[in-house]
Amino acid sequence: MGTTYEVVVAQHPHEIGRADLQRAVDEVFAEVDRHLSTWRPDSEISRFNAGQGTAWVPASDVLVGLLSVSQAVSRETGGAFDITVAPIVRAWGFGAGAANPGTPPSHEELEQLKRAVGYLKLELRQDPPSLRKVEPMVHVDLDGVVPGLAVDLVASRLELLGAKNYLVELGGEVRAKGRNRAGRPWRIAVEFPVPGERRPYAIVELDGFAVSTSGDYREFRDVEGQRISHTIDPRSGMPVSHGLASVTVIHSSAAEADAWATALMVLGPEQGLELAERRNLAALFIRRRDDGSLQETATQAFATFRRPL
Repeated sequence: MGTTYEVVVAQHPHEIGRADLQRAVDEVFAEVDRHLSTWRPDSEISRFNAGQGTAWVPASDVLVGLLSVSQAVSRETGGAFDITVAPIVRAWGFGAGAANPGTPPSHEELEQLKRAVGYLKLELRQDPPSLRKVEPMVHVDLDGVVPGLAVDLVASRLELLGAKNYLVELGGEVRAKGRNRAGRPWRIAVEFPVPGERRPYAIVELDGFAVSTSGDYREFRDVEGQRISHTIDPRSGMPVSHGLASVTVIHSSAAEADAWATALMVLGPEQGLELAERRNLAALFIRRRDDGSLQETATQAFATFRRPL
């Protein structure tokens, strides 16, 4: 997945050794890589993407499970979250195989790409587990939610081993349960959404929950004085321009926190906040003002997790 991870198990049963933990983590990552990696040409999702038919294709439970989460968030946001948007993201110069970053795509190019983009162009069924493309050129990219799923799977594996106090972090996605080595709740920092700065903006306390942040303060470009965000609205094919610097979501599932943080980042400070409140999501929106200062808005649910800096 091209990133780092950290797994901490505190106050663990004596029968759980470091080798057992490492084996469990390695097995989860191998499973995720085998099914969901777009970097491996032989992975399950890569083989599905390579096919250009519209017939139903048998799929693993892990793939169908993650697609179900993704498609549910897509439906609830009217397509603001979409796992088929990668070709347009690349056209704007972001991600693997990106186009020339100094040349924005033309209107004609975007219209051509949009023909194969859209969550409704991908169908799932649970019994038997399978999926199919409505449009043969659809390309599914799960890189935005795979880290969250991996965190959830590692956490589940730790609990099977008997761990009750743990923290799992992968690429910034964090899930924690119980207490740390000092016997206190796990405290996680939400990063200050400013390029080049690594300091806490807020602190949240987690016990049985996960936290994910989506933002544009690390991946963006300036083109002729205009800030181009790497967050692309799948509905329009255009980079978002509403001024949100980051959105942080707390959820019982790291995969869902991951997907919702991206979706709310696309929806923006008004629509995103309205939807988050309606769904009782714990979400923190940090907006960048024209003068460079920051303005925050949080849902009522987020306040229950927040602690003083």
